[in-house]
This record gives sequence, C-alpha cells and structure tokens, in this order.
Amino acid sequence: MACLLETPIRMSVLSEVTASSRHYVDRLFDPDPQKVLQGVIDMKNAVIGNNKQKANLIVLGAVPRLLYLLQQETSSTELKTECAVVLGSLAMGTENNVKSLLDCHIIPALLQGLLSPDLKFIEACLRCLRTIFTSPVTPEELLYTDATVIPHLMALLSRSRYTQEYICQIFSHCCKGPDHQTILFNHGAVQNIAHLLTSVSYKVRMQALKCFSVLAFENPQVSMTLVNVLVDGELLPQIFVKMLQRDKPIEMQLTSAKCLTYMCRAGAIRTDDSCIVLKLDHDLKHAHELRQAAFKLYASLGANDEDIRKKIIETENMMDRIVTGLSESSVKVRLAAVRCLHSLSRSVQQLRTSFQDHAVWKPLMKVLQNAPDEILVVASSMLCNLLLEFSPSKEPILESGAVELLCGLTQSENPALRVNGIWALMNMAFQAEQKIKADILRSLSTEQLFRLLSDSDLNVLMKTLGLLRNLLSTRPHIDKIMSTHGKQIMQAVTLILEGEHNIEVKEQTLCILANIADGTTAKELIMTNDDILQKIKYYMGHSHVKLQLAAMFCISNLIWNEEEGSQERQDKLRDMGIVDILHKLSQSPDSNLCDKAKTALQQYLA
Repeated sequence: MACLLETPIRMSVLSEVTASSRHYVDRLFDPDPQKVLQGVIDMKNAVIGNNKQKANLIVLGAVPRLLYLLQQETSSTELKTECAVVLGSLAMGTENNVKSLLDCHIIPALLQGLLSPDLKFIEACLRCLRTIFTSPVTPEELLYTDATVIPHLMALLSRSRYTQEYICQIFSHCCKGPDHQTILFNHGAVQNIAHLLTSVSYKVRMQALKCFSVLAFENPQVSMTLVNVLVDGELLPQIFVKMLQRDKPIEMQLTSAKCLTYMCRAGAIRTDDSCIVLKLDHDLKHAHELRQAAFKLYASLGANDEDIRKKIIETENMMDRIVTGLSESSVKVRLAAVRCLHSLSRSVQQLRTSFQDHAVWKPLMKVLQNAPDEILVVASSMLCNLLLEFSPSKEPILESGAVELLCGLTQSENPALRVNGIWALMNMAFQAEQKIKADILRSLSTEQLFRLLSDSDLNVLMKTLGLLRNLLSTRPHIDKIMSTHGKQIMQAVTLILEGEHNIEVKEQTLCILANIADGTTAKELIMTNDDILQKIKYYMGHSHVKLQLAAMFCISNLIWNEEEGSQERQDKLRDMGIVDILHKLSQSPDSNLCDKAKTALQQYLA
C-alpha cells in the first residue's frame, strides 16, 4: 500500500468515496479477462476530467492493480494499452496524484512497457511518461537511473510522430544541466532529433526545437556541433532563422531565437553572421511588435488586480526588462513599456518597494524630457502616482527638477497633458513643506494659475482647485501664501462661485475658502470681503447638501471661540443673519449638516 496518499488526505478523500468507485476497482480483480478489460475501459471514461474520481480510485488501490495488469505477460496488448491510458489520465490530476503514482514505482513499469513490439502500447506508455516527467514533483534523475533507457528512447524516435513528440518533450523537461546535456549528446540526441525540425507535425517540430534550446543552453560543445548539422541540405542555424519568420507561431519564434542566442553566446555563430544579421534586421520591426504586445498584455493584466501586479513584478528580471523598454528606439515599444509601468504603479506596495529598488523615476524623468505627446500623457500620468505622499520616489523626483517640468506641461495645448501636469503638482503639494509650495507657486506663476482656473477642460479646473486646496493647508502656509497671493486667489474664488459651474467645482471652491478661513491672518481676507461673505451665506441655504456643508466649514472656521477676534467675527456674521440660518440647519434631516450647525451654534453660546 506504499502508493496510497498520506493518511490525512486519504481519510478526507475516503469519506467521499462512492460505491461506484469501489465497483470500478473490484472489476479489476474479475477472473474473466474480458470483464477486466471492459472494467478498465469504463474506468478510463469515468476519470476523464474528474479529479475527485481520480483521487477516489487511487485511495482504493487502483494503481497497484493497473500496474500489475500492465506488466503481466498473460494480459492482452489491448488491456495493457488501456491500463497505460488510465494511468496517464490519473497522472493528469493533481500533484498528489503524481506523487502516489511515483510511490507505486510507475516509471520502471512504463519504461519496461517500451520494450513491447506493439506501437499503440508504446505510445500509451510514452504519453503517460510524458505527463509524469513534466510534473514539477517528478525528479528528472529518474530518467537517467537505468543507462539503457536513453539509447532505447533514441531508437523509438523513428517509430511514429507520437513517439517523436512525447520523447522530445520528455528530453526537454528532463535536461537540467551539463550532466544531462552530456548524456543526451553522447547518445546522439543532435543527430536523432535534427531531422524532426522538418516534420509535417507542428507539435513534433516545436518539441524538437525545445530540445535544441535546452541542449545548447550554456553548452559550447553542443552549440559548436549544431552549427555544422545539415538537415535536408540546410544548415541548422538557417533552419532556426526560418523559424523566426513572422508567419510562424510566437512560441516557435521565441524558442528559435533562444537557440540562436545560445549559439552566439557560445561563439558558434558570429554576431555579424550575414544570415543572422539580415534576418534580424528584417525582423527588427517584428521583434519590437512582440515586445510591444508583451508590455501591453502585462499592462492589461495588472490594471485592476493587485495579485497579478505582484506576480508580474516578482517575475525574474521583469522590472529590468520593462524599465529597459523605456529607452527602446521604437516609439511604440516605449509607449507600451510606459503603459505597463503605469499599470503596475497603481500598487501602493510596489510604489514603496520595487519602483524604488529599480529607481524607475530616473528613466521616467528622462522620457518626460523629450517624447511625443502620446508617451508624455502616459508617463506624466504615471508620475502622478510616483508623487503620492507615501512614495519614496517623491523626494528624488522633486530634486531632479520636476516642478519646472510639470509647470511646463500645464501650458501644453494637449488637455490631457495639462490635466496630468496640474494633477502631479497637486500630489506634490499634499502635506508638502513650505519651500516646495513656494517653488510651485513661483514656477507656475499667478497668471498661469488664473488661466488654468478658467480652462475649458473640467478636469483641468478640478485639479487646479485641488492644487490650491493642498497649497492652502496648515495655518503658517495658509497665512504665508495669502499674504503674497491673497488678492488674486480671492478674485479667482469669486469668479468661480459666480460662474456657471457644476456642484463639484463649487464645492471644491468653498473648501478652499474654508481652508483660508482656518488661517490666523488669512481669515481677515474673507471677513473684509462682504461679497464673499454674502456668497457663503447664499450657499448655506443652497438646495444641495454638499454645498451647504462646505459653506458650513467656512463659517465654523471663522467663528471658532478659541481664536483671537472670534467675538467680532461672530457679531458681524450674526448681523448678516448667519445665526438664523444655523438654527434652520440644526433641524436639517441630513444628520451631518444638522450636527455641524449645532456645533457652530455652540460657539455662540460659549
């Protein structure tokens, strides 16, 4: 019973074993060979695509019996073949299934079956061996334990296209280093497999190509041999070059490219070899298209899934490849690489780790210096993410002259670039030091700020208001900025509140006023401006709760008791009828608005 699953798993599966599963196994022990054969055929049909049934049969001891029947001289060839097919199907289940089959010593039994003269039985054994050896739980060394196995497999390559496909697949999966390469090479792998590259079967050609890929990997001896091999009058490198053609499947192109690359690295092919150079020149555009397609695919996969973003980034050398794509000669590849990074930059965790580890901001800033608008739009959008307050890239980006670059983008004729430029500045200003805020205002200029506040693009206007709101945060900063730009900012606020703008725009504008009202000296710019005070009063009575709440914040900041001059401000606002409005709002059905009004009234009662 060594082949059974380990106890905890066996117990859980046994609890689900059905009577029909037992029936399949019981029929394997019938004295009538025909009934046994029919039982195996029925079992084969029952396990197809049914992992639960496979696990049940393994637990019930089907594997030892199937192997016994497969090895019995008295078993008919048909029965042996059907047993091999069922075992192959069991191997296509879970990794635990494969472990159970290995525990039952299935590999020696199947290898013994390869000595049969019957081709169908040989093919069934090879198909099962292929499934087992391509499983990650199967040790490759099991193929090399018996020294007679490899030469026999080489001999079987000529039997059929199926033996060719399965054997090549076994070789390509079990060749894991120089020792395995040497064994296969010494048993004539190159000569026996080369002619398969011209097979009518795509699967055979592909598996043969994969064999050469693993044989040539970091192996000068194999590479030097391959360069002189003739197949139907053509040298092997020329066949590999043909397989690079763009009408071939991508898998074939990539694998043939690997073969040529390994041969070049080994010195078997000169990097200026005319047949290679001409082909690579011809296919350079196509290579760009492949990279472009790969980057686009990664961008799509990672767009909305954190787990997938993590897998992409953790793939070996992947970030290096994508970052390298930023300096590609092809505009389309650069654009796809930027899109890919932009997609990955949506991850907070990766912004804090991988993006910093690979200093992604450096090549990105280079791209932003000189690139077509289509690249600039995506690159600047990605920069917005890198400038979020928790991103460790924020500081080095600031030090590299980002403020001037982004202010320049706000002057672009392209609205998408204006949006991204101002958006990035908005992120930059969030909880920033006074110096950074001053740099932004100086580089942007008051004139440009006004132009952006009157921009026809709603997104530009909203992000500009967001920038102003972030600039006008923390009291010392509010007072400092309003002391130098107060007149212009108050003028801009007035124009927006008087204009035909939507609720969101006016809400943002009132929030800016609330921030100004939170300043120590800045609030006097509101209190001495009767026009602004009347507008705040008007929005307190507006039909939209969002605007009422934003106006309430302004009032609360103006009348707060603990601040100097609060009594005078309260008196002025009472004379304007603000207290009456507060009493009305304290009865509002909206709980948030009601609470804010009651809190404001308490300032008058204190």
